[in-house]
Amino acid sequence: MSAIPDEPSPRSGPEASSDVVRVRTPEDLDASALARIAGGSRIALDPALLDRVRANRAVVLAALADGEVAVYGVNTGMGRLSDRRLSTADQAEHQTRLLIARAVGGPPWLPVPDARAVLAVKLRALLSEESGVGPELCAYVVARLNDGLTPAIPREGIGSAGEIIPLSHAFQTLLGIGYVLQGADGSDGMAGVGGRVIPAARALERRAAEPVRLGPKEGVSLIQGSPMATTHAVLRGLEAASAVRHQTYATACTIDALAAPREIYDPAVTAGHDDILGDILRDLRRLTAEGSVRDVLQAPVSVRVAPQALAHATRTLDDLREAADRMLHAVTDSPAFLSGRFVSTGGYHAVELGLRMDAVTAALVHLGEGSTARLHRLLDERFSGLTPQLAVDPGPQTGLVTLHKRAVGELHSLRRLAAPATLGSMDTSSGQEDFQAFAWAAGEQLREAVGRLLSITACELIAANQAQFLRDTPGSPALAPLLRAVATVVPPVVEDRPLGPEIERLVEALRDGSLLSGIAGGSVAEGPTSPGGLATA
Repeated sequence: MSAIPDEPSPRSGPEASSDVVRVRTPEDLDASALARIAGGSRIALDPALLDRVRANRAVVLAALADGEVAVYGVNTGMGRLSDRRLSTADQAEHQTRLLIARAVGGPPWLPVPDARAVLAVKLRALLSEESGVGPELCAYVVARLNDGLTPAIPREGIGSAGEIIPLSHAFQTLLGIGYVLQGADGSDGMAGVGGRVIPAARALERRAAEPVRLGPKEGVSLIQGSPMATTHAVLRGLEAASAVRHQTYATACTIDALAAPREIYDPAVTAGHDDILGDILRDLRRLTAEGSVRDVLQAPVSVRVAPQALAHATRTLDDLREAADRMLHAVTDSPAFLSGRFVSTGGYHAVELGLRMDAVTAALVHLGEGSTARLHRLLDERFSGLTPQLAVDPGPQTGLVTLHKRAVGELHSLRRLAAPATLGSMDTSSGQEDFQAFAWAAGEQLREAVGRLLSITACELIAANQAQFLRDTPGSPALAPLLRAVATVVPPVVEDRPLGPEIERLVEALRDGSLLSGIAGGSVAEGPTSPGGLATA
């Protein structure tokens, strides 16, 4: 095994990033740090932390020296074979074998940011006392993150109680086994997006890095826990929060475009007992201030109850963030080294993360239903007071009616994601493993749900901008910069044209956050507790 570097020695990939996550304790690898590492930030381990890991490793090795004590996965088999004791000779190769036979997955692979986050979540566990691995292994993982080696990790087809299948794929690459992602430019590492792969041995050779050599308990530690579910909870949670934030803006744009009454958005309706809803109501009042108001008694229900739907989505996201933090602090090794003993645990069962992500997905579906309904109202002259289908010349021109059909198609796909992915356990390992969480599947469903909702949001924003273009009264000054940004990507439709490519460009601007960047001379900040707390535009 290579020596422990005092500072990471980058060779390719994220070395271009000047951002360094400095890790003095495992807790420094929190959700914020994980998101930075996923995006390419490098890691620097404090030498004092490695010294503590080294001292703990000595205690663990001393405890393992007592061969009379059965230690799961170290001097025994695993799963149904845990009652089989291993000979001294077998133990010497067992930790490597654990990463080979369980690598039964295949493509599609996790995207590069997700794969990096998986390694970083596992690194946090490896640096903790209960893992009991050596400092060399921890430093090796950091070195590979810093030089851009990105393992090909399967993102589906995972029927294990924890995540032994994807984790065996992830960490056998450190042994020069399996595959890593290859970038579009022919290199491996950060340029990859989950498609082509090259052998891990070749990737290590390019880095002049010797394959890692695992000591007692290190292999079993690498395949324990649920870092993939934790990655989904952190990254998908951030993506979903951004989608909810864009939905808040889209709602404000529609309220303003319909010239709907504003009194219903008075924070006083919460009687001071619902801070999240109160913040959203204040945001909508502020964003739509000084806009035109038509002489109508009520706007459609989808327009009036949007704050309640946004507040619920925000609460589910808060719940997910708290659950992810609990998972990061949980003991997920099994066996874990606790109070001088090796103890089997159930910390890898990430059911709370899965069910919380299922709940967020359901909340996004509800937002998608409301957004699609509001879009329909924008196209109806009875509610907008504008031309039918927002066409400049209705009849000869179609206008934007097919925009709603696109949103309906997206909503149809979105609704199918509302079925909980976390449920559906089955017997495996001859009955030894008879309960799974499938939290990773909830994360994948949430990933798709975010994408579907962004497409619907883009359609609503296009229609709201078209309505303001057609209205001869001024809209809210606070929303003008956003509508100008929308119009830059999708100009108002004065003659029928194919909008498909423009919709996709707007979706991408929503996804990467560029649509909101630069509004009011800077970024639009989130509130302290939720994506509902928008800064003044």
